[in-house]
Amino acid sequence: GKSIIIDAVGAVLGGRISGDMVRTGSRGARVEAIFGLEQPDMLSAVVEALEGYDLLDEAETALILTREINPAGRSTARINGRAVPVSLQAALGELLVDIHGQSEHLSLFKVSGHVDLLDRYGGTLDRRREVADLVRQLRALQAEEERLHASRRDAAQRLDLLRYQVEEIEAAQLRPDEEADLEAERVVLANADNLASLAATTQEFLSEGGRSDVSALDLLNRAVQSLGDLIHIDPSQAPLLENVQTALYNVEEAAHDLARYAAAIDSNPARLAALEERATLLHSLKRKYGDTLADVIAFGERATAEQEELLHAEDRLEELAAEAERLRATLGHEAAALSAVRRTAADELSRRVEEQLADLNMQKARFAVALDWRPSEHGVPVPELSERYAFDETGLDHVEFLISPNPGEDLKPLARIASGGEASRLMLALKTILSAADHTPTLIFDEVDTGVGGRSGQVVGEKLRDLGHTHQVLCITHLPQVAALGDGHLRIEKQIAAGRTRTVVTLLQGSERVEEIAAMLGGVPVSETTLHAASELLARASEQPTASR
Repeated sequence: GKSIIIDAVGAVLGGRISGDMVRTGSRGARVEAIFGLEQPDMLSAVVEALEGYDLLDEAETALILTREINPAGRSTARINGRAVPVSLQAALGELLVDIHGQSEHLSLFKVSGHVDLLDRYGGTLDRRREVADLVRQLRALQAEEERLHASRRDAAQRLDLLRYQVEEIEAAQLRPDEEADLEAERVVLANADNLASLAATTQEFLSEGGRSDVSALDLLNRAVQSLGDLIHIDPSQAPLLENVQTALYNVEEAAHDLARYAAAIDSNPARLAALEERATLLHSLKRKYGDTLADVIAFGERATAEQEELLHAEDRLEELAAEAERLRATLGHEAAALSAVRRTAADELSRRVEEQLADLNMQKARFAVALDWRPSEHGVPVPELSERYAFDETGLDHVEFLISPNPGEDLKPLARIASGGEASRLMLALKTILSAADHTPTLIFDEVDTGVGGRSGQVVGEKLRDLGHTHQVLCITHLPQVAALGDGHLRIEKQIAAGRTRTVVTLLQGSERVEEIAAMLGGVPVSETTLHAASELLARASEQPTASR
């Protein structure tokens, strides 16, 4: 039954899930976890992780994570009741809980992770980030160098194309809004005769009368005279006369404007042909270089810049080479300084791990951290050394843990010779040592004592209890020596009722806990001997609130 609990914790922390986790016949499953955020550092870290989501502020002291799963495997993640991306829930879970499963010690067999453990212990992660930043800068320069080298190979052909494109676009002397003005002028020229006729006809109606003998101006003049007579009798209508006089003036002005407009219209076939030719050119340029004239102009600017870059590629390559070499020298210096700090930390870590292993019944085991530099002609120079050395974002060091479990044997790579039990104890030793640097508040150990015999169980339990002074520690164990040292004891078991299986978790206290420890010692049914041994284990645990180391 404990596996489903571990799976549930993993799910609420944003881990991968499937529809198989939902009980047969159920519409879905729901997992919820509540975290107290009383520690200021943890609250600050969580608030920072949730920045921009408006889910938590520094006045709150509780965080609720929820995961809802349907039988099809689709899920919804929630933080404080609001749906969020699963990736956000997972990022938050990494801050809150660290789960170490039965095979967690296998991570020790991944040599690439050894440098991370060493840097956590040595407190060199900030210096490593500075080195990583230099590496990224150098790689960016190298990428630009490679691009210029590649472009130089076909530079002549590319230059010819760029030169043609730039000259064609520059010769056109484009304006972004040119098409609208061009089209307006083209429409006028294409309809010049019709426009002149319409203007003349309108002007004739206004001032000459057209087919009739009376024009609009004549009629308005008569209206003004008539209104003048009217206001002699009724002066209150003077505003009406002003309105009609204004209309008369406006019509006179319109008639003059129309006369000027008609005289200015010029049927110019040559200009119209030029405009049509210009429109064809603009269409051709847009078909080649962009949807709009602004796009064409921007293309020309980029082509000009690339042309200049190719023309000055040799100069730029020399600049890049010199800059890259300066950066390599800086990187070599910083990476060597990082390595020196690591070597001091490696010696101290080796000594402390051996002390912890001695407590875990591996008194004769030797442990060491090997740091090797690998020569490479493409590497970075190191002060006072003639060779160049390979590097990556972690620096110069190839870090690997070595162990000699038995006297008389040379130190060899941990990944090749450590047994499961030895790796479990080594993982516990490292966790104990690294606990001060581990800011994750909750640690879950899922049978991390696998492969550890009863003889070492007491020490394993003491070390787990020591971790409990700085972390919340949950430990799934079958060792009674470990279980007896816990502040609390939960029994996980499966029960079958009405043909369905349930996982039941019971908090054991008093005689229940004694009986459970006795069952772990000697099986069921328990005997007086195992009950007495269980009582002694619990009594000894209560008398020793802290371990010796």
